[in-house]
Amino acid sequence: MKNIIYFGDNLPILKTFPDGWVDLIYIDPPFNTGKSQRRTRIKAQQSEHGDRTGFSGRRYQTVRLGTQEYRDIFDDYLAFLAPRLEEAYRVLAPHGSLYFHIDYREVHYCKVLLDQIFGRQSFLNEIIWAYDYGGRTRKKWPPKHDNILWYAKDPTNYVFNVDDIDRIPYMAPGLVGPEKARRGKLPTDTWWHTIVATNSKEKTGYPTQKPLAILNRIVRASSNPGDLVLDFFAGSGAIGASCLELGRRFILIDNNPQAIAVMRQRFGDDPRIEWITAGNE
Repeated sequence: MKNIIYFGDNLPILKTFPDGWVDLIYIDPPFNTGKSQRRTRIKAQQSEHGDRTGFSGRRYQTVRLGTQEYRDIFDDYLAFLAPRLEEAYRVLAPHGSLYFHIDYREVHYCKVLLDQIFGRQSFLNEIIWAYDYGGRTRKKWPPKHDNILWYAKDPTNYVFNVDDIDRIPYMAPGLVGPEKARRGKLPTDTWWHTIVATNSKEKTGYPTQKPLAILNRIVRASSNPGDLVLDFFAGSGAIGASCLELGRRFILIDNNPQAIAVMRQRFGDDPRIEWITAGNE
């Protein structure tokens, strides 16, 4: 099958999928922050009368390239998520895994909901993705992490390719010897990695874009080449980019026209991808 990107409401689309069809699900749903998520893309052009000063005193003019935005407000967040997560459980293969990406505002409630759907015995990890970028509030400890909950449909039968996971450097390589230092060590459940920086080549301008390095680690660890990966809150399409890079198939779903526009720009006319509009009003 081709990779598929759906433009439409994810719930009725999920209901059309067969049972046990998908090997891995990664979702990064809206975090219910109670505000609009917005990112404005800019670039700086050298100009004698620019509004900022750069290296060696050169002047640059800020040029706005456009703004991406979506509303992140739900009156009953769990009632919104529950039927979608029930469908996720149904379409997941017996050996499949779900990675649920959220932040500190809702993670505790979401874990209780996922425990009810998958069973507490199916909860394998809470991964903390920690980063150090952006502003720092002076009113509390600055929140600088996301939470990723990992559930296996069957906790006795799931994919975990430990030998394919990217390794990280030892903090004190001199204490472990040259061979171990060269190989590096396995990451723990706390992952340190920067967000997608404004000047990054992978930056799409989508407000909640996640780094490929984080998604590649998940895809490598919990799927095999040729497997089918599903993201039904696709956003910028980063999980699709990861699958193309790592030889997996994918299905992406999003009902935000701006997300679809970003993905069309990201993937262009790639013949491996089929685009489907599903009942949008």
